[in-house]
Order: sequence, then C-alpha cells, then structure tokens
Amino acid sequence: MAQVKASMHGAVSIVNAIATGKGATLGISLGIEATVETESGRGMVFENRESSLSSRLIRAVVETSVPKAELEKNRLKISVKTEIPAGYGLKSSSAISSVISLACAKLFKPKATDMEILRDGVQASIQSKVSITGAFDDACGCYFGGFVVTDNTNIKIIKAEKAPEDLSAVIFIPKSRKRGNVKKLKILQNVFSQAWDLANKADYWNAMTLNGLATSTILGSDPKVLTELMENGALGASVSGNGPAIAAVAKNDKILQVKKILASLDGTTIVSPVTNQKAEVHEM
Repeated sequence: MAQVKASMHGAVSIVNAIATGKGATLGISLGIEATVETESGRGMVFENRESSLSSRLIRAVVETSVPKAELEKNRLKISVKTEIPAGYGLKSSSAISSVISLACAKLFKPKATDMEILRDGVQASIQSKVSITGAFDDACGCYFGGFVVTDNTNIKIIKAEKAPEDLSAVIFIPKSRKRGNVKKLKILQNVFSQAWDLANKADYWNAMTLNGLATSTILGSDPKVLTELMENGALGASVSGNGPAIAAVAKNDKILQVKKILASLDGTTIVSPVTNQKAEVHEM
C-alpha cells in the first residue's frame, strides 16, 4: 500500500504552438493536485466524478507511465482536485496529464527525470486525442512555472526563466464557450513564428500580444479588447491557448484598471498571481 500526492498549477499562453509546433507559456497559481493510492487488485478507480474527457486522459497517462507488470498487480485509486477551469485554454488537461504522470512516477519509477515524466504525459495527451501537438509547452508551464519557451515537435525546452514576482494574470472566462476553428491558425504561421522568436529573445509581452492579435482574429475573440487591456496597463494580453479565455498580465498595482475593462463583458474574471513554483510530489 502506498499513497502519493502531486501538485502543480495552470498556465497561460505567450505563444500558441498549433501553427508552428513551437510555443511559450507562463505559469499562474491556479492549482491542481492528484492523489494516487495503490491497493491489491487491479484496475483504476476514480474517486471524483471526472468528465469523460479527463477520465480518458487519466487512464491513458496511467497506461503510458506505469509499467504493465505493475498494472497487473495494483489497483489504483485516483483523485484529482483542481482550481483550473476546463475547456478555456488555461491548460487544465496538460495539468491533469502532468500531475498524474508525476504521481505515478513517484510510485513506480522513482528515478524518472522531469523530462521523462513530462514526456509520458504528452504522449498520453496525443494518444487520447486530448491535444493535437501533445501540448509540451503547456505541460512545462504547469510543471516548472515561470516563462518556458519550447519546441513541441522535438519535445525540447529552448528557454526557461523565472518571471518577476509582482505580476498577476487577469483572466476573463466568457459565458459562451464557443471556439473558432483551431486548424485555421496555420494560415498565420509566419506571424506565430515571429511571436515565438520574440519569446525566444525574452521579449515576452510583445510575443504575447502579437500571439493575441493573431489568435483572436482567427478564433473569433474581439481583438479590440486586447488593445484596451494594453491601454489600461496590461504588459501583454492574448487569447489563452485555443480560447475562449483571455489573459492579460499586469503588475499588481495595475490589476484593478485591467479588470475594469473586462467588467462589461459577459463572463467572469479571475486574478491569479504568476508563479515560479515547480511541481511537487510526496508520499503520504
């Protein structure tokens, strides 16, 4: 019998990776934790009512990251608690796949490296069709915090650094969950490529804003909101992931001004401090 608890957090997009296979993210402090317990028997039991999407993903992660022989002789009890709203571009599925992968590694592969843990989660995301690219950029944002710039195609971290501590993300979650056609992001491949180059040079706010203007045009958000957010103190503003959430990052003393812009829109606004905290796991 063993029980472990793993925890990490969500992230917002700096550069969407769908068009080019390269992305960048910034960790925010909305948290997620998973408890995985082994008992004799076999199979998996989900303690909370997961959506069918996340239970499919969790199953795929367990099957990828736990050796077959161990699955034959252990029954796994899995529970996930999350503050990250699902289906809005705030990396909830990457957080789920990474947190489960981390917990399973602690139980069954204690020598696994961070990269191996992340790889298992990414592979499971592709297998269970939760993500087109495997969302390695998102997984890294959730796992390491701070700024992470990645090459998803080759599963490589190109750049990672801590973010200033005095920043928060103001996140608008629209009532309507409508998303545009994500495959059309490829039309602006060159623009995303430029945004990624900016992120790679640590020019994160221009990268985020360029990404925001490109994604909003294609995914049907209003680009005007992004410019108003910037005008009122946001350092960078963008559609997060494939939307429809919008994230603006600002210094803490500008948060109220930035929030005001979103007040008239139909939805809810949450403020989440930026985080540099790395994922954690321990035995209970």
